[in-house]
Amino acid sequence: MIVMKFGGSSVANAERIRHVATIIQAYRESRPVVVLSAMGDTTDHLLESAELAVKGSVDISKIEKLHRETAVALNIEVPEIDTLLKELKTLLTGISMLRELTKRTRDYLVSFGERMSVRMMSAYLNQQGTDTKFYDAWDIGMVSDSHYMSAELLDDVWHTIPEHLNDYKIGKENSIPIVTGFIAKDRNGIITTLGRGGSDLSATMIGAAMGAEEIQTWKDVDGIMTSDPRVVPDARPVPEVTYEEAQELAMFGAQVLHPRSMTPCRKTGTPVRVKNSYNIKSPGTIIVEGHTTERPMVTAITSIKNVTLIDIQSSRMLGASGFLAHIFNQFLKWEVSIDVIATSEVSVSLTVKTKKDLGGLMEDLRRVAEVHAKEDKAIVTVICDVSKSSSILASAFAALASEGINVQMISQGASKVNISMLVENSDADRTVQVLHAALFK
Repeated sequence: MIVMKFGGSSVANAERIRHVATIIQAYRESRPVVVLSAMGDTTDHLLESAELAVKGSVDISKIEKLHRETAVALNIEVPEIDTLLKELKTLLTGISMLRELTKRTRDYLVSFGERMSVRMMSAYLNQQGTDTKFYDAWDIGMVSDSHYMSAELLDDVWHTIPEHLNDYKIGKENSIPIVTGFIAKDRNGIITTLGRGGSDLSATMIGAAMGAEEIQTWKDVDGIMTSDPRVVPDARPVPEVTYEEAQELAMFGAQVLHPRSMTPCRKTGTPVRVKNSYNIKSPGTIIVEGHTTERPMVTAITSIKNVTLIDIQSSRMLGASGFLAHIFNQFLKWEVSIDVIATSEVSVSLTVKTKKDLGGLMEDLRRVAEVHAKEDKAIVTVICDVSKSSSILASAFAALASEGINVQMISQGASKVNISMLVENSDADRTVQVLHAALFK
């Protein structure tokens, strides 16, 4: 058994659905479980409809048009989508009457995208002679807590998922499961969404619970690349990375699996493969617990733009423990996550990429420290073997110095697989290009 996950752009229209269907058919003998996101911009359209409903207007025209026209283009009839569209309109009517959208109602609302997507794909594959069956996530045992908009799966899923899918795994059931990503139900039967990276998490959870041979996530490039090909045209695929390296890449800007989705497969050692939906024969990138071949000195280079640097200098003679405790408590209070940090006994430099107003946080910090915030910065991260940091940094800084690029801060990650540098936003792409040229010769 394998798990195949396709994002929204992969099923955005009739043409893409046909293409993904051929990929699924090509892997039929591997007994795939398919996890799908909503079609294209459907989730955005659903949220737009919610905003209109809160103002008193009910409009599902964009959602209805996309799904009806796709069904016509595929030459299929999907009565289940008609049923869902009626249910959606009823929900929006209720929102328009109350003029209110709670988190719980929002989760119910955005679930319609994935639910329609799996019904569309299943109907098309069945028409093409490939036996499939669509499932909403809760139909295969996906149960979560009740933190609407950012729910976490309960430990029950390690047992409930196999209870529902084991017959398919052992061959008693032959219909390929086409399953929604991103959604679940809590113990009370209320629909929840799994928050950021939810579809990836659905796929890895199913794969880990079922002891799948591998989990495949399909994208539009030949796996994880040494850098963003839009920035570095000669970037090349990376054959193998570890779970830890993949998590760091995702944290620092690369479009890989969301970091939280790594957790289930790390527990079981289930490999994850990043594949190219436009190049099926490419082996892609395999994500595993530890390198099976010699570990490369540098794996990849990535970047995050539009971050804020906050320099904090103690204005009192506080000891390190008291000073740092106060600083971190303020970030906790204001729910602001720190990306990169460098410290001394009485000073801290750190970066944040939040879009929140930092006024309250800065005011609290200034009670015990001198604080300066500098916007329009970028973090450039080198995913590497940190045991060879001297050689890596020597090559990196020599190349950056020759190009006149100034690094304003440097931090070696506690994970021992990354070195991050802070530069001006305007220097970000050039920094990545220079480092790539220097470190991937």
